[in-house]
Amino acid sequence: MKKITGIIIALSMCACFTWAFAGCSKSYDGEINVYNWGENISTGEDGSMDVIAEFEKECNIKVNYTNYETNEEMYNILKNSNSNYDVIIPSDYMISKLIDEDMLAEINFDNVPNFSNIMERFKNPEFDKENKYSVPYTWGVVAMVYNKEMVNEKPTGWDALWNEKYSGEILMFNNSRDAMAIAMQMCSINPSVVTKEDIDKATEKLMEQKPLLKKYVMDQVFTEMEGDQSALAPYYAGDIAMMMENNENLDYVLPEEGSNLFIDSMCIPKNSKNKEGAEKFINFMLEAETAKANADYIGYATPNQAAYDLMDEDTKNNELIYPPKEYTDKCYTFYNLPDDVYSYMQEQFVKAQS
Repeated sequence: MKKITGIIIALSMCACFTWAFAGCSKSYDGEINVYNWGENISTGEDGSMDVIAEFEKECNIKVNYTNYETNEEMYNILKNSNSNYDVIIPSDYMISKLIDEDMLAEINFDNVPNFSNIMERFKNPEFDKENKYSVPYTWGVVAMVYNKEMVNEKPTGWDALWNEKYSGEILMFNNSRDAMAIAMQMCSINPSVVTKEDIDKATEKLMEQKPLLKKYVMDQVFTEMEGDQSALAPYYAGDIAMMMENNENLDYVLPEEGSNLFIDSMCIPKNSKNKEGAEKFINFMLEAETAKANADYIGYATPNQAAYDLMDEDTKNNELIYPPKEYTDKCYTFYNLPDDVYSYMQEQFVKAQS
Protein backbone atom coordinates (compact mmCIF):
# COMPACT_ATOMS: atom_id res chain seq x y z
CA MET A 1 0.00 0.00 0.00
CA LYS A 2 3.01 2.30 0.10
CA LYS A 3 3.66 2.34 -3.65
CA ILE A 4 2.86 5.64 -5.34
CA THR A 5 4.04 6.42 -8.84
CA GLY A 6 6.24 9.39 -9.55
CA ILE A 7 3.53 10.94 -11.67
CA ILE A 8 0.99 10.79 -8.86
CA ILE A 9 3.51 12.24 -6.42
CA ALA A 10 4.29 15.07 -8.79
CA LEU A 11 0.61 15.85 -9.24
CA SER A 12 0.02 15.62 -5.51
CA MET A 13 2.89 17.96 -4.73
CA CYS A 14 1.70 20.39 -7.36
CA ALA A 15 -1.86 20.35 -6.04
CA CYS A 16 -0.72 20.79 -2.44
CA PHE A 17 1.63 23.60 -3.43
CA THR A 18 -1.23 25.41 -5.14
CA TRP A 19 -3.45 24.91 -2.12
CA ALA A 20 -0.77 26.20 0.19
CA PHE A 21 -0.88 29.68 -1.28
CA ALA A 22 -4.66 29.65 -1.28
CA GLY A 23 -5.20 28.34 2.25
CA CYS A 24 -2.09 28.85 4.39
CA SER A 25 -0.32 32.07 5.20
CA LYS A 26 3.46 31.76 4.85
CA SER A 27 3.80 34.52 7.45
CA TYR A 28 2.19 32.32 10.08
CA ASP A 29 4.78 31.14 12.60
CA GLY A 30 4.25 28.60 15.36
CA GLU A 31 4.31 24.92 16.19
CA ILE A 32 1.90 22.11 17.00
CA ASN A 33 2.28 18.85 18.90
CA VAL A 34 0.72 15.86 17.11
CA TYR A 35 0.14 12.54 18.91
CA ASN A 36 -0.71 9.64 16.60
CA TRP A 37 -0.66 5.85 16.35
CA GLY A 38 2.58 4.29 15.18
CA GLU A 39 2.86 3.60 11.42
CA ASN A 40 -0.11 5.92 10.81
CA ILE A 41 1.11 8.69 8.51
CA SER A 42 2.88 8.87 5.17
CA THR A 43 6.56 9.52 5.90
CA GLY A 44 8.24 9.90 2.50
CA GLU A 45 9.56 6.32 2.43
CA ASP A 46 9.31 4.32 -0.80
CA GLY A 47 8.52 7.43 -2.81
CA SER A 48 5.50 8.44 -0.75
CA MET A 49 4.63 11.98 0.29
CA ASP A 50 6.30 13.18 3.49
CA VAL A 51 3.10 14.66 4.86
CA ILE A 52 4.60 16.40 7.87
CA ALA A 53 7.44 17.94 5.83
CA GLU A 54 4.93 19.21 3.26
CA PHE A 55 2.73 20.73 5.94
CA GLU A 56 5.68 22.42 7.63
CA LYS A 57 6.91 23.84 4.33
CA GLU A 58 3.57 25.03 3.09
CA CYS A 59 2.05 26.34 6.31
CA ASN A 60 5.21 27.46 8.11
CA ILE A 61 4.15 25.57 11.25
CA LYS A 62 6.57 23.24 13.01
CA VAL A 63 5.20 19.77 13.85
CA ASN A 64 6.46 17.92 16.93
CA TYR A 65 5.30 14.38 16.19
CA THR A 66 5.12 11.46 18.66
CA ASN A 67 3.45 8.04 18.70
CA TYR A 68 1.40 5.85 20.99
CA GLU A 69 0.45 2.16 20.69
CA THR A 70 -3.03 2.05 22.27
CA ASN A 71 -5.96 4.35 23.00
CA GLU A 72 -5.44 3.63 26.68
CA GLU A 73 -1.81 4.74 26.56
CA MET A 74 -2.83 7.97 24.84
CA TYR A 75 -5.62 8.57 27.37
CA ASN A 76 -3.33 8.03 30.35
CA ILE A 77 -0.79 10.51 28.97
CA LEU A 78 -3.48 13.14 28.38
CA LYS A 79 -5.10 12.56 31.76
CA ASN A 80 -2.14 12.05 34.06
CA SER A 81 0.79 14.07 32.69
CA ASN A 82 1.66 17.66 31.91
CA SER A 83 2.11 16.84 28.22
CA ASN A 84 0.39 19.18 25.80
CA TYR A 85 -0.93 18.09 22.41
CA ASP A 86 -2.74 20.00 19.70
CA VAL A 87 -3.90 17.09 17.52
CA ILE A 88 -4.63 13.53 18.62
CA ILE A 89 -6.14 10.65 16.60
CA PRO A 90 -8.12 8.36 18.95
CA SER A 91 -10.63 5.66 18.05
CA ASP A 92 -14.41 5.98 18.29
CA TYR A 93 -15.05 4.76 21.86
CA MET A 94 -12.12 6.76 23.22
CA ILE A 95 -13.40 9.92 21.54
CA SER A 96 -16.72 9.39 23.30
CA LYS A 97 -14.88 9.01 26.62
CA LEU A 98 -12.85 12.17 26.03
CA ILE A 99 -16.03 14.11 25.15
CA ASP A 100 -17.79 12.86 28.29
CA GLU A 101 -14.82 13.97 30.41
CA ASP A 102 -14.72 17.42 28.77
CA MET A 103 -11.19 16.85 27.43
CA LEU A 104 -11.77 17.92 23.81
CA ALA A 105 -12.18 21.35 22.22
CA GLU A 106 -14.93 22.07 19.73
CA ILE A 107 -13.49 22.38 16.23
CA ASN A 108 -14.14 25.59 14.30
CA PHE A 109 -15.16 24.07 10.98
CA ASP A 110 -14.87 27.48 9.29
CA ASN A 111 -11.13 26.73 9.49
CA VAL A 112 -11.60 23.21 8.10
CA PRO A 113 -13.34 23.71 4.73
CA ASN A 114 -12.00 20.39 3.44
CA PHE A 115 -14.39 18.65 5.82
CA SER A 116 -16.69 18.72 2.79
CA ASN A 117 -14.54 15.88 1.39
CA ILE A 118 -15.70 13.47 4.12
CA MET A 119 -18.21 10.81 3.01
CA GLU A 120 -21.69 11.34 4.39
CA ARG A 121 -21.70 7.89 6.08
CA PHE A 122 -18.86 9.05 8.35
CA LYS A 123 -20.41 12.37 9.41
CA ASN A 124 -22.30 12.72 12.72
CA PRO A 125 -21.15 9.34 14.07
CA GLU A 126 -22.64 7.77 17.18
CA PHE A 127 -19.62 8.80 19.27
CA ASP A 128 -19.88 12.47 18.19
CA LYS A 129 -23.45 12.90 17.01
CA GLU A 130 -23.24 16.64 16.36
CA ASN A 131 -19.78 16.41 14.79
CA LYS A 132 -18.36 19.07 17.07
CA TYR A 133 -15.17 17.39 18.24
CA SER A 134 -13.83 15.02 15.59
CA VAL A 135 -12.90 14.64 11.93
CA PRO A 136 -12.60 11.10 10.48
CA TYR A 137 -9.07 10.10 9.49
CA THR A 138 -9.21 6.36 8.73
CA TRP A 139 -11.55 3.44 9.18
CA GLY A 140 -11.28 -0.31 8.98
CA VAL A 141 -11.96 -3.64 10.61
CA VAL A 142 -10.03 -5.99 12.84
CA ALA A 143 -8.95 -9.06 10.86
CA MET A 144 -6.58 -11.98 11.31
CA VAL A 145 -3.19 -12.39 9.63
CA TYR A 146 -1.62 -15.83 9.30
CA ASN A 147 1.52 -17.36 7.84
CA LYS A 148 0.71 -19.85 5.05
CA GLU A 149 3.94 -21.75 5.72
CA MET A 150 3.03 -22.29 9.37
CA VAL A 151 -0.77 -22.70 9.14
CA ASN A 152 -1.72 -25.54 6.80
CA GLU A 153 -5.44 -24.73 6.49
CA LYS A 154 -6.84 -21.24 6.03
CA PRO A 155 -8.65 -20.29 9.26
CA THR A 156 -12.27 -19.18 9.11
CA GLY A 157 -12.83 -17.56 12.49
CA TRP A 158 -11.40 -16.44 15.83
CA ASP A 159 -11.31 -19.99 17.18
CA ALA A 160 -7.97 -20.42 15.36
CA LEU A 161 -6.44 -18.25 18.09
CA TRP A 162 -7.37 -20.97 20.60
CA ASN A 163 -6.12 -23.89 18.46
CA GLU A 164 -3.61 -26.01 20.37
CA LYS A 165 -2.01 -27.01 17.07
CA TYR A 166 -0.39 -23.56 16.96
CA SER A 167 0.62 -23.41 20.61
CA GLY A 168 3.56 -21.05 21.11
CA GLU A 169 3.05 -19.41 17.73
CA ILE A 170 -0.08 -17.34 18.44
CA LEU A 171 -0.06 -13.59 19.11
CA MET A 172 -2.82 -11.61 20.85
CA PHE A 173 -3.69 -7.93 21.19
CA ASN A 174 -1.96 -6.23 24.10
CA ASN A 175 -4.89 -3.93 24.76
CA SER A 176 -7.95 -4.73 26.78
CA ARG A 177 -10.74 -3.57 24.48
CA ASP A 178 -9.65 -5.51 21.38
CA ALA A 179 -8.55 -8.66 23.22
CA MET A 180 -11.66 -8.76 25.39
CA ALA A 181 -13.88 -8.20 22.35
CA ILE A 182 -12.52 -11.24 20.53
CA ALA A 183 -12.94 -13.36 23.65
CA MET A 184 -16.51 -12.06 24.03
CA GLN A 185 -17.33 -13.06 20.47
CA MET A 186 -16.08 -16.55 21.32
CA CYS A 187 -18.61 -16.48 24.18
CA SER A 188 -21.45 -15.19 21.94
CA ILE A 189 -21.40 -11.76 23.65
CA ASN A 190 -21.84 -8.52 21.69
CA PRO A 191 -18.71 -6.47 22.57
CA SER A 192 -20.21 -3.04 21.80
CA VAL A 193 -21.49 -2.29 25.31
CA VAL A 194 -20.63 -4.78 28.04
CA THR A 195 -21.21 -5.58 31.70
CA LYS A 196 -18.84 -6.79 34.39
CA GLU A 197 -20.36 -10.25 33.98
CA ASP A 198 -19.46 -10.16 30.28
CA ILE A 199 -15.92 -9.15 31.22
CA ASP A 200 -15.66 -12.07 33.65
CA LYS A 201 -16.62 -14.53 30.91
CA ALA A 202 -14.14 -12.96 28.48
CA THR A 203 -11.41 -13.07 31.14
CA GLU A 204 -11.94 -16.80 31.60
CA LYS A 205 -11.70 -17.27 27.83
CA LEU A 206 -8.46 -15.29 27.66
CA MET A 207 -7.04 -17.31 30.54
CA GLU A 208 -7.78 -20.47 28.52
CA GLN A 209 -5.83 -18.97 25.64
CA LYS A 210 -2.86 -17.73 27.68
CA PRO A 211 -0.87 -21.03 27.72
CA LEU A 212 -1.08 -21.17 23.91
CA LEU A 213 0.26 -17.67 23.31
CA LYS A 214 3.72 -16.67 22.28
CA LYS A 215 3.14 -13.13 23.52
CA TYR A 216 0.78 -10.16 23.72
CA VAL A 217 1.72 -7.52 21.14
CA MET A 218 0.89 -4.21 19.58
CA ASP A 219 3.46 -2.72 17.16
CA GLN A 220 5.71 -5.76 17.75
CA VAL A 221 3.31 -7.69 15.53
CA PHE A 222 5.09 -6.33 12.47
CA THR A 223 8.43 -7.90 13.41
CA GLU A 224 6.79 -11.16 14.45
CA MET A 225 4.66 -11.68 11.34
CA GLU A 226 6.90 -10.12 8.70
CA GLY A 227 9.86 -12.09 10.05
CA ASP A 228 8.07 -15.49 9.92
CA GLN A 229 8.39 -15.70 13.69
CA SER A 230 4.71 -16.33 14.52
CA ALA A 231 1.81 -18.13 12.86
CA LEU A 232 -1.33 -16.17 13.72
CA ALA A 233 -2.35 -12.75 15.00
CA PRO A 234 -5.44 -10.56 15.16
CA TYR A 235 -4.74 -7.01 14.07
CA TYR A 236 -6.05 -3.98 12.22
CA ALA A 237 -6.73 -4.59 8.52
CA GLY A 238 -4.64 -1.69 7.25
CA ASP A 239 -1.60 -2.93 9.13
CA ILE A 240 -2.18 -6.47 7.90
CA ALA A 241 -2.14 -5.16 4.33
CA MET A 242 1.25 -3.58 5.05
CA MET A 243 2.59 -6.83 6.53
CA MET A 244 1.43 -8.78 3.49
CA GLU A 245 3.32 -6.41 1.20
CA ASN A 246 6.48 -7.14 3.14
CA ASN A 247 6.10 -10.94 3.35
CA GLU A 248 4.53 -13.04 0.59
CA ASN A 249 3.98 -15.90 3.07
CA LEU A 250 1.23 -13.92 4.80
CA ASP A 251 -2.49 -13.95 4.08
CA TYR A 252 -5.58 -12.66 5.86
CA VAL A 253 -8.98 -13.77 7.13
CA LEU A 254 -12.09 -11.72 7.74
CA PRO A 255 -13.46 -13.81 10.63
CA GLU A 256 -16.81 -15.34 9.80
CA GLU A 257 -18.31 -14.12 13.09
CA GLY A 258 -17.79 -10.51 12.06
CA SER A 259 -15.41 -8.13 13.78
CA ASN A 260 -14.86 -4.65 15.14
CA LEU A 261 -15.45 -1.82 12.68
CA PHE A 262 -13.51 1.18 13.93
CA ILE A 263 -13.10 4.82 13.00
CA ASP A 264 -10.04 6.83 14.03
CA SER A 265 -10.59 10.58 13.99
CA MET A 266 -8.58 13.77 14.43
CA CYS A 267 -9.39 15.74 17.58
CA ILE A 268 -8.06 18.76 19.44
CA PRO A 269 -7.47 18.44 23.21
CA LYS A 270 -9.04 21.19 25.26
CA ASN A 271 -5.64 22.28 26.58
CA SER A 272 -4.21 22.81 23.08
CA LYS A 273 -1.91 25.81 22.92
CA ASN A 274 -2.31 26.29 19.17
CA LYS A 275 -5.90 25.47 18.19
CA GLU A 276 -5.70 27.49 14.98
CA GLY A 277 -2.56 25.62 13.94
CA ALA A 278 -4.26 22.33 14.80
CA GLU A 279 -7.20 23.22 12.56
CA LYS A 280 -4.81 24.08 9.73
CA PHE A 281 -3.19 20.65 10.15
CA ILE A 282 -6.55 18.87 10.12
CA ASN A 283 -7.61 20.77 7.01
CA PHE A 284 -4.33 19.86 5.29
CA MET A 285 -4.84 16.19 6.16
CA LEU A 286 -8.25 16.34 4.44
CA GLU A 287 -6.82 17.63 1.14
CA ALA A 288 -7.57 14.96 -1.46
CA GLU A 289 -3.94 14.32 -2.44
CA THR A 290 -2.74 14.31 1.17
CA ALA A 291 -5.49 11.94 2.31
CA LYS A 292 -4.79 9.64 -0.63
CA ALA A 293 -1.05 9.61 0.14
CA ASN A 294 -1.80 8.67 3.75
CA ALA A 295 -4.25 5.95 2.75
CA ASP A 296 -1.83 4.50 0.18
CA TYR A 297 1.04 4.48 2.64
CA ILE A 298 -0.60 3.14 5.80
CA GLY A 299 -3.07 0.80 4.10
CA TYR A 300 -6.21 1.90 5.94
CA ALA A 301 -9.52 2.77 4.31
CA THR A 302 -10.15 6.46 3.81
CA PRO A 303 -13.43 8.17 4.77
CA ASN A 304 -12.43 10.96 2.34
CA GLN A 305 -14.49 10.79 -0.87
CA ALA A 306 -12.15 13.08 -2.81
CA ALA A 307 -9.18 10.85 -1.92
CA TYR A 308 -11.13 7.66 -2.64
CA ASP A 309 -12.02 8.95 -6.10
CA LEU A 310 -8.30 9.21 -6.92
CA MET A 311 -7.58 5.58 -6.05
CA ASP A 312 -7.07 2.78 -8.55
CA GLU A 313 -9.67 0.05 -8.95
CA ASP A 314 -7.46 -2.63 -7.39
CA THR A 315 -7.39 -0.67 -4.13
CA LYS A 316 -11.11 0.03 -4.17
CA ASN A 317 -11.81 -3.68 -4.74
CA ASN A 318 -9.48 -4.91 -1.98
CA GLU A 319 -11.90 -6.55 0.47
CA LEU A 320 -9.39 -6.44 3.32
CA ILE A 321 -9.27 -2.64 3.12
CA TYR A 322 -12.82 -1.99 1.88
CA PRO A 323 -14.88 -4.98 3.10
CA PRO A 324 -18.23 -5.54 1.34
CA LYS A 325 -21.39 -4.26 2.99
CA GLU A 326 -22.57 -7.78 3.76
CA TYR A 327 -19.48 -8.16 5.95
CA THR A 328 -19.54 -4.75 7.63
CA ASP A 329 -23.22 -5.37 8.46
CA LYS A 330 -21.97 -8.21 10.71
CA CYS A 331 -19.46 -5.96 12.46
CA TYR A 332 -19.88 -4.10 15.72
CA THR A 333 -18.50 -0.79 16.96
CA PHE A 334 -17.24 0.08 20.42
CA TYR A 335 -19.00 2.59 22.66
CA ASN A 336 -17.78 4.31 25.77
CA LEU A 337 -18.15 2.30 28.96
CA PRO A 338 -19.02 3.60 32.46
CA ASP A 339 -15.87 4.38 34.41
CA ASP A 340 -16.31 1.48 36.82
CA VAL A 341 -16.81 -1.02 33.97
CA TYR A 342 -13.89 0.44 32.01
CA SER A 343 -11.60 0.21 35.06
CA TYR A 344 -12.78 -3.32 35.76
CA MET A 345 -11.93 -4.34 32.19
CA GLN A 346 -8.37 -3.01 32.61
CA GLU A 347 -7.96 -4.88 35.91
CA GLN A 348 -9.30 -8.16 34.54
CA PHE A 349 -7.15 -7.94 31.42
CA VAL A 350 -4.06 -7.66 33.61
CA LYS A 351 -5.33 -10.69 35.53
CA ALA A 352 -5.81 -12.64 32.28
CA GLN A 353 -2.27 -11.86 31.19
CA SER A 354 -0.59 -12.89 34.45
